[in-house]
Amino acid sequence: MSFLIIQVSLILSVLLGGLMVTYLKSQQKAQTIKLTLAFSGGFLLAIIFQHLLPDLYQHDFHQAGIYILVGFLVQLILEYFSGGIEHGHTHSLAGNRVPMTLFVALSIHSVIEGFPLGTAHGGHIVHEGHNHESLFWGIVFHQVPVSIALMSLFVNSTMGLLKSWVFLMIFALTTPLGAIMGTQINLEELGLNVHIILAVVVGMFLHISTTIIFETSENHRVNLLKLICILFGAGLAMLFS
Repeated sequence: MSFLIIQVSLILSVLLGGLMVTYLKSQQKAQTIKLTLAFSGGFLLAIIFQHLLPDLYQHDFHQAGIYILVGFLVQLILEYFSGGIEHGHTHSLAGNRVPMTLFVALSIHSVIEGFPLGTAHGGHIVHEGHNHESLFWGIVFHQVPVSIALMSLFVNSTMGLLKSWVFLMIFALTTPLGAIMGTQINLEELGLNVHIILAVVVGMFLHISTTIIFETSENHRVNLLKLICILFGAGLAMLFS
């Protein structure tokens, strides 16, 4: 898959979420967020264990666990400011204003997760083939419900529709920006390597996917439709062999 197609697809996944907010009713939006999140949570968890973790450890990267934990904690900190919108939380806003810290935290998350896509296409990583394709699809599938939640916050605030679309477009560019940075930045000069960045992203995805799956339980019982979406997402990820 060409780098241009990856960039365009990442942008379109966010714009698709924005369009769904425009055309779906409130109840439909809430249900769509839950089901697409459940699907993406299953998909992300499956690619972590099937592709990303084996990829890290096959390179004798013995410190992978440390950086996975770092990524897990980084995501925890980011969600303190973003309010958990990464896994579908759309809390009511004080004064109907979207906090800038929410937008910045979500954008930082998106830039970081895009970075490994850029390192793969920048020639910094030699892979067995499918690992970064599965990572790409994991990001795309996750961006749709996140952009639905984000756009819903925008349109329910005092921003107005035009300004909402402007900010959504800015957000749509953050993951592609991370990918471009991955092609241009020489990590070795910073005392880092590509496996450290990938491990951090794995930790972030591990936090998001497990939170999505655990939060799909209602009264300690898993809704059947959500369970099907989780299993379908995990099953689809298994096809990236």
